[in-house]
Amino acid sequence: MDRTQQLQQWLAQVIDQPFTLTTASADASFRRYFRVHLPQETLIAMDAPPPQEDCRPFVNVAEILLAAGLNAPKVRAQDLEQGFLLLNDLGNDTYLSKLTAENAKTLYGDACQALIKMQLATDPQALPPYDAALLMRELQLFPEWYVAKHLGKTLTVEQQAVMDQTFALLIDNILQQPQVTVHRDYHSRNLMVTSENNPGVLDFQDAVIGAITYDLASLFKDAYIRWDEDHLMDWVVRYWQAAKKAGLPVNEDFGEFYKDFEWMGVQRHIKVLGIFARLYHRDGKDGYLKDMPLVMQYLQAACERYVELRPFFKLLLALEKAD
Repeated sequence: MDRTQQLQQWLAQVIDQPFTLTTASADASFRRYFRVHLPQETLIAMDAPPPQEDCRPFVNVAEILLAAGLNAPKVRAQDLEQGFLLLNDLGNDTYLSKLTAENAKTLYGDACQALIKMQLATDPQALPPYDAALLMRELQLFPEWYVAKHLGKTLTVEQQAVMDQTFALLIDNILQQPQVTVHRDYHSRNLMVTSENNPGVLDFQDAVIGAITYDLASLFKDAYIRWDEDHLMDWVVRYWQAAKKAGLPVNEDFGEFYKDFEWMGVQRHIKVLGIFARLYHRDGKDGYLKDMPLVMQYLQAACERYVELRPFFKLLLALEKAD
């Protein structure tokens, strides 16, 4: 029996009325989502095959977010052995599909308020730490998948030294930032426009305790949508003011806070290029290749701006040159 049939059998046990299933979305992972159509409402069924996926972090983080007042899906039913969850449906309207120049200030304002709520509710014991080992594992995706597999290049001894030095600088900066609950993928594809308690928040199962600027970098230096720097700076200032007022431990000096935000973005974009390359070369998913140039632009712009990161900027330029 295939996974879809198994899922339908399980749903028939937990739902006491007729239903039909349609595909809601597939993930960059092994997870799949189905919309469950009932006479009066729709729900979402998650299929997360246990050999590859574990539903428990999703259930755990959903509880944390709901307790903090965020609009995360409630778990209606679960079978962790089989890897099935039945969830509230937060709709079809992603931020990515709805953002315009006219509504961006409002939608991003809502997203920042939700982020502040989540950060204020931080319990350092509730989630794993975003520690040096995890940060380094993510950074290593870049030389392994982007440089070696995607570009087909081998680093010289000097280039390797520049990369090692840059990675060490980034990790040092990130670990010194105030540590809060971090969603880890807080961007326009995982935020839903909802009529109440906007936004709906999805795809949070990898949440950790990490740097306070991480989710902000995901939100405003988003791989899927681009805004000019004036807008971006304005939105980051608004978050910073609101976070300070709410009592979050953001840096008193906005210039320093913005630098932390940019350096956090550098770590994230190095990782994202590695992940997008791996999705293509290992998993045969080519949908992310078109998003690579924007990620590289963010990365180069930030590295060029800070003297400590300029050697890495030069390395990026050298790698991008055709042989």
